[in-house]
Amino acid sequence: MGDFQAMEEEESSSGDSNHNKSVTPNFEFAFNSINFSDRILRIEIVADEEKEDVPWMLGNRTVLRVKSLFVTSAILAAKSPFFYKLFTNGMQESGQRQATLQILQSEEASLMDLLCYIYGRNLSSTTSDEIVKVLIIADKFGVASCIRHCSELLCNFSMTIDSALRFFELPCIISMESELKTLIDSCNRCLVSHYNDMIRFHDEIMQLPLMGMKAILSNDHLVVLNEDAVYDFLLKWAKSHYPNGEERKRVLNSLLTQDIVRFPHLSCRKLKKALTCDEFDQKMATNLIIEALFFKSEPSHKQHMLAPANNQHRYIQRSYKYHPIMFVEFDSPHQQCIVYMNLKQEECANLFPSGRVYSESFCLAGLSFFLSAHCNSARNELSESFGLFLGMQERGQMKVAVDYEFAARMMPNGEFVEKHKGSYPLIAGKAVGYRNLFAIPWTDFIDNNSPYFINGTLHLRAQLTLTMHSDHPQRPENHHHGE
Repeated sequence: MGDFQAMEEEESSSGDSNHNKSVTPNFEFAFNSINFSDRILRIEIVADEEKEDVPWMLGNRTVLRVKSLFVTSAILAAKSPFFYKLFTNGMQESGQRQATLQILQSEEASLMDLLCYIYGRNLSSTTSDEIVKVLIIADKFGVASCIRHCSELLCNFSMTIDSALRFFELPCIISMESELKTLIDSCNRCLVSHYNDMIRFHDEIMQLPLMGMKAILSNDHLVVLNEDAVYDFLLKWAKSHYPNGEERKRVLNSLLTQDIVRFPHLSCRKLKKALTCDEFDQKMATNLIIEALFFKSEPSHKQHMLAPANNQHRYIQRSYKYHPIMFVEFDSPHQQCIVYMNLKQEECANLFPSGRVYSESFCLAGLSFFLSAHCNSARNELSESFGLFLGMQERGQMKVAVDYEFAARMMPNGEFVEKHKGSYPLIAGKAVGYRNLFAIPWTDFIDNNSPYFINGTLHLRAQLTLTMHSDHPQRPENHHHGE
């Protein structure tokens, strides 16, 4: 008796160790076998389209032929809620052995493949079109495991833009949408990898359907001018694809909840426009705008902490061509503004040997300005250096007299320290600044022990004061101009 108990405990322990292993039972031997079946499945195959030479009619459907299979109700019911219901509530009498199923002619091959899969056999479908048909029929009969399996098989094919867009249509016709996650993730990766630059692929992205557009605009690394460009693009895309105003508003409001537009990185000017945009639900838009303004009021190091803390994409900066800034404007005693721009050490390192990064534009007295950070080539100096410049975007013969000051935060106390200042009659299309802002070689500036990077971020400040402006420029002074 003691030996028997010991053996029983050993087997129980062994069973527990394998409890978490997923093993699909194989009942292939029982498929269409009278010896292992308790039901007959009568499959009526009806025409996809009505024809004149059909054998007979059943109700309003034309039956082309009938196929009978011996099936095991427990095997089918275990995998399919449809068959579970058919073999329980659907059988009028407890002794009834035959169940009738009606399918379209175009579904016949897919259904047979599905039934074989339920019994443990591999799918015979080999092309992506055939597998998609099996996936659709599996959804119709509620076989979740087959939907997942088909999704995995489709991921094994070489994913193209056309196939990704075709697969994106599946969630619209599949009720068990969650089972498509593996496939949809693969489609997302394909589109994001190809359309990673909205500046370059603007027109192509504009033609994409909803799911494709969402995948691309959800990309944290999307190359785009700035978030304002994403906002403008989305409105234009929505008007192009949804001419009906009510439907367009519904789609746009849904997209806003999914952080397609990252309100914290919109300019204040664009936030003002969003506040009065009648395409959005005003309550939702107002909440997003208030949250964005609170975000902008936070110090940069706290802003960088918000994204991982909240696990929300809207706090993450994309790969903006025009770098975001913080901007404060004063009307008196002079027309003046203070601009803050932060660059990560990695961004600065990527400027070497001759790169540059531009800030988003900012307005003062109705004029548009920008900052640009450069890695300047050596020229007459011994090494490359970090330069900072102020430019004016206006066209024509515009000239403004400006007083400007550049500063940067420095270790150990983290205070802003003035690095360069001057006065200059700035002409439209030109820039003024300093080629070697910190008066040190590039290697010293970018070094990990550099006093200018605080927690891996370079904090720059530019103060700009307008003293006069004219539409007729004079010859500029011989100053440090860099554009």
